Amino acid sequence: MHGAAPSAPVAAGHVERPQPIKAVPVRHWGRWVSAAVLLFLAVALGWSLAHNPNVHWATIGEFLFKPLTLRGVVVTLEMTVIAMVIGIVGGTIIAVMRLSDNRVLSTVAWIYIWLFRGVPLLVQIILWGFLGALYPNLFVGIPFVGVVFAHGSTSSLIGAFTAAILALGLNEVAYAAELVRAGIISVDEGQREAAYSIGMSSGLTMRRVVLPQAMRVIIPPMGNETITMLKMTSLVSVISGHDLLTTLQKVYAQNFEVIPLLIVASLWYLALTTVLTVGQHYLEKRFGRGFGQADSGTAERRALKRETRSA
Repeated sequence: MHGAAPSAPVAAGHVERPQPIKAVPVRHWGRWVSAAVLLFLAVALGWSLAHNPNVHWATIGEFLFKPLTLRGVVVTLEMTVIAMVIGIVGGTIIAVMRLSDNRVLSTVAWIYIWLFRGVPLLVQIILWGFLGALYPNLFVGIPFVGVVFAHGSTSSLIGAFTAAILALGLNEVAYAAELVRAGIISVDEGQREAAYSIGMSSGLTMRRVVLPQAMRVIIPPMGNETITMLKMTSLVSVISGHDLLTTLQKVYAQNFEVIPLLIVASLWYLALTTVLTVGQHYLEKRFGRGFGQADSGTAERRALKRETRSA
């Protein structure tokens, strides 16, 4: 039985190698054209603002860091911080009440959220600013009995700053409550069951287990709420507050430099929101550790290194 004839050996140096692939990048001409158009529009807008005689750059430079402007910035920051503290603390309480099995607590929380989210913030600011027209005097005592411990004029007790804080803070409570409630719901039910199984109470479970994990969901929208609150403080100008916009409005009511002073206010709001945006980014990064793509990639690389070492 004869086998097949062996094939002739291939001579060295005669092996045909495939030609290298000539990769031609795809030309995205639409991107370049749109970028050029946007760049042209941005340059044109900047050129028109720089050479517009109505801008009055000298006035902008004069009032940008003037003491009265800086005082307005400080008041704006104070309003933002105090209102957000009220909103976060009160919102957490309302959110827990909203999720309570107690019908009375959950109903009261729902009515609060419904009321303050339904009435526009500007209307709430005006109502608090003119509370004296509704209740000329405020008192602390026992109702229906006539026992009064303290009393005073509403206008003297609730000034423009206090009215602004009450309006901004109580309104923020309603929105923060929904954000906190969404974060609490996002935590797996097994986390609560595990905490209960080791003897933790409901309140301790909420503080030590649920809320820390819910922060990953709460922080991003709460950061947006803080930035929004900073800008919403400008609405208190309708009750003659002492914030940034109100201060500059009083100035241009005298010197009629409306556009330059509005540009000053805009520059300060942009600067402050930029700082808050950077802070929000680092907070999200801090509370999102272990959940992002970058962290998962790092974990995969560490696992691969361990497998390589053990091999």
